This record gives sequence, C-alpha cells and structure tokens, in this order.
Amino acid sequence: MKTRSSARGEPRRLGNVALLALMLCSVVALSLIRGRFAPIVTSAGDAIKSEEEDAAAVVSKAAAAVGINAGGDEAAAEAGAAGEERDKEDESAAAAVKDAGGASASAKPVCYETSRRSDTCEASGDVRVVGGAQTVYVDTLDREWKTKPYCRKHDSYALSHVKEWALKPLAAAEAAAAPRCTVNSSATAFVLSTGGFTGNPFHDYTDVLIPAFITAHPLRGEVQFLVSSYKSWWVSRYLPIFQQLSRHEVVDVDADAAGEVRCYPRVVVGPTFHRELGVDASKTPPPGFSTSDFRAMLRGAFGLERATAAPSGDRWDIRRRPRLLIVSRRPSRGRAFTNERAMADMASSLGFDVRVGDPEATSDTSKFARLVNSCDVMVGVHGAGLTSMVFLPAGAVVVQVVPYGRLEWLARSTFAEPAPGMEVHYLEYAVQLDETTLSEQYPRDHPVLADPMAIHKQGWNALKTTYLDKQNLHPHLGRLKNTFLKALSLLPHGRDD
Repeated sequence: MKTRSSARGEPRRLGNVALLALMLCSVVALSLIRGRFAPIVTSAGDAIKSEEEDAAAVVSKAAAAVGINAGGDEAAAEAGAAGEERDKEDESAAAAVKDAGGASASAKPVCYETSRRSDTCEASGDVRVVGGAQTVYVDTLDREWKTKPYCRKHDSYALSHVKEWALKPLAAAEAAAAPRCTVNSSATAFVLSTGGFTGNPFHDYTDVLIPAFITAHPLRGEVQFLVSSYKSWWVSRYLPIFQQLSRHEVVDVDADAAGEVRCYPRVVVGPTFHRELGVDASKTPPPGFSTSDFRAMLRGAFGLERATAAPSGDRWDIRRRPRLLIVSRRPSRGRAFTNERAMADMASSLGFDVRVGDPEATSDTSKFARLVNSCDVMVGVHGAGLTSMVFLPAGAVVVQVVPYGRLEWLARSTFAEPAPGMEVHYLEYAVQLDETTLSEQYPRDHPVLADPMAIHKQGWNALKTTYLDKQNLHPHLGRLKNTFLKALSLLPHGRDD
C-alpha cells in the first residue's frame, strides 16, 4: 500500500501559506492607502457624510466617561484628554486650509472637512448664485457637491432646520436655461445659515458668529453674507457684527425672486469651526488672528469702552470700585438664584459695586453688552447667559455656578476652556445638595440626588430636563463669599488695595 510523503507536501503547504499572507498584506496596504487619500465626498451630489453619532450621543458618551469615578478630578482629566485628542484631529483636518483667506482652491476638494464640526465649500471663477433654489453654479466645477452651511454637522436635529445647498458645474445647465447675472459684485460670496440652534446666545456665537468671523476676517470687508434660513429678528440683533465684517449689505438669499442671479468671482459655502466660543490662531491664515481679535471686533460693533479691567484713575470715581454683575434668570426657566438679593448685599459688603441683569429681559444686545463691559466680575449659573463673557474686558473674572448633578464636564467644555482665549480669569462654584431645590422635590435616596450619573446614562434629554430645567439654586453665602474674595484678589483693584 502506497503512502503519501509528508516531506514532499510540506514545502507546498508552506508556499500556499506564504502566498495567502502576501495577499492579505496587499489588501491591508491598499485599504490604508485608500483611507489616506480618498476624497471626503464619496459620490457626486451627496453631502459630506458623518461617521460619528448625533450630538446627543456624544454628550452621553462624555457624561459616561466623566461619571466612572466618584471624585471629579480624575474624570475631568479624562474628559480633558478626550478634548485634546479631538483638538489634534481638528489640527490635522484644518492643516490643508491654512490659506483659506485667498489661496487657490485647486489643491483641495471643492468641499472639504475643516473640523469635526464643519464642512466648507470654496470655488472661484464665474460664480452664479441662485438663492431661491439654494444653488451655486460655477464654471470651474466638473461635478456636483452638496452641503448644509452650519457648524454642527453631526447633529441631525440641528441640521433638520438648515437648508441644503448645491454647487453645480455651470456647463451642466442647458444653454437656454443657463442663469444670467442680474446682480454683479466683486466681493466674495459667503453662504451661511441662521437655522439650527440659533436664538440661544451660546449657539449664536459658537455655531455662527465666531465661525463667520473666522472665514470673513481675512477678507477685510470684501465679503457679502448670503444668509439662508434667514431670521430677520436674529440678523437685526447681530447686524452690528456683520457690518464690522463686511462693507456690503446682508442678503436674505432664500428670498431672492425667481430669475434673480447674483454673480461673484468667488464663493464660500459654510463657515469654519475651531472650538467652543473661540478662535484657534494656529489654524488661521498668516499672520494669524485669535479670539482677542474677535473680541476687539465686538468692542467696535457695540461701542464698548473698556479693553482691560483697569480701575479708573480718578480716586472719586465710583468706577474705582470693582463692579460685579449677577446674571439673573427667571425662576420659571430653571437655574435661577433664589437668594439673589442676599448675594448682592454680600458682594456689596466686600466692596463691589453690584449690578443685576438678565440678558433676555432686553432685545437691545448693545445695551447689555455695554453693561457687561463695564463690569470686572460676572457671576452666573451655567447657561446661555454666561455667553456674555465675550464682552468682558481683559483681566476680568467670570464665575460659573455649576448646578447640582455632576455637570462639571459640561461647565468645563462650554465656558471654562474658552476663558483663557478671552483673556479673562475663570472661577467655578459647584452647588452642593443643600443648595438646590431638587432636594425639596425628591427623597434623599432618589437617583436624581444619590446617583446623578444614572440620570446621565439616560441621555441628554433626561439630563437637561432634570438638572437644567427643574432646579433653582440657593448658594451658601459663606462659601460664595470665599469665591468672591478670590475674584477680587485677581483684579487690579484688589492688588491696589
């Protein structure tokens, strides 16, 4: 009986294994090369696709990361590390657009990712904007691109209120139907949206105004804002800012009549996001600009007198006393101070000239901006009202009162991290269980009080409803006094004394 020689078959099996390994290595290498060089937009006419979850899921993930330890310091460090990692991703994404202020767009796709939050489309040539159809025709394009010009691209709810824009080759239009110019301009057309979450001051600045500044500032006024999803009351509120950035009228572009075609030499669709309430100077065109330049623009827009928190030189001037502003909220909205008057009296006893103001009580943004700019310390509960810190003079102090519910991670990302870029000092006052009205609504062993992270894990809506909408605050005057004294010591007034 013949037997098969294992010695003769072994080299053949080894050869097959080696061949298979070589093929696998080739597939992996091709995948890596494709991932590195493939364009962001995967098919003609499609919007740039997101590979991340919606913003609500991101919030839940951050909350879960923060909540794994009972002590807040280690959790905050983890959240900070995650933020630094995201910043590194943003830096690499924005490296290709350092020259976005005027360089040729031929070296990059027409539409590209400028950050994890924003996509921007740029094109030069014969640009024809048909606002009523949310369409831009450009003679230099060889394919169609689509995008939504709002800086929250992974938030499906926000984008559901933002109109989509298409950039199409002019050659694609039939000769008889080619749009003919009715208005000509030598400025750069800049399409952005006031849909999404606008109307909330934090989102107004983070999602629209600061990104608009990042794009428009290098153009030195030769830019025309074409506003989609136009809200007349919103544009009126911030018109002084747009007038600082542009020498041209702001256009409600969706409302253009049929047949209206606006023609430009260059178009930008979608602003660029850098960070919450801030500008990253390393990502701006040379010679670069920063959050300080944005704040200087705001002072010009709203007629703000103070660039720095320096005391008056007149010894008899009341302004020699440091001024403290308590940002007020209506109790029905949640997160209101229930002992606001006692807080003001205590601050007065420390030598502060105290003011109390509610930014939502007036539609005159300039008036409230001037009040904030006149102050040296601003105190408020976490919320949109603290966005007014953009008007504080450099060297001032912002005190964020963090509601009960393990919200330090949220406080940090929204207002603590932007503070250094604004050149203001940041202090935090975390509310304890005996300082919240939640202790009157729930028994001591209820998860809302005993295990806030259990509520966080239910998602953003549960967190917001419980800890942002349902509680008011009664800060302990003794503890708060120590925070106010710390604020005083950081001011030039305090050092003079």
